[in-house]
Amino acid sequence: MQYFRIRPNVAGGLGENTVLDSSVHPPIVTKLHYEVDGWFGDVIVTTFPCFLVTEETQRALRKMDFSGATFADVEVTTSEEFHEGQPGQEVPPFVWLKVDGKAGRDDFGIAVPYRLVISERILDLLETLDIPFAIVEPYDGE
Repeated sequence: MQYFRIRPNVAGGLGENTVLDSSVHPPIVTKLHYEVDGWFGDVIVTTFPCFLVTEETQRALRKMDFSGATFADVEVTTSEEFHEGQPGQEVPPFVWLKVDGKAGRDDFGIAVPYRLVISERILDLLETLDIPFAIVEPYDGE
């Protein structure tokens, strides 16, 4: 099976209600609040060290028996910058994609230096659902 390193669009950042332990690297997030600054259609977004997918993507993933990640609730808000730059735009419901798999073995994994690695079948799904601003490169195990 082929694997790919994906750099999802950074649509925002950690919000003030995020709870994390920054004494370790990467920080361990126990409660995620994602504040969206600009969203342009990607079904997977990020801010270090977290990944989010739309609820639609979560439903599609659950149908395919994937490995290497679980889902958790996330608080999503939009910033003033978002409202000024994208007036009237709605952000779809997102869920936290908690990646715990091994890169190059599971459908979702983390490679050094904290890069998301996905299997070809996950990439095919994400491309079907739309990831216009994600950067995708082949992953060769490095």
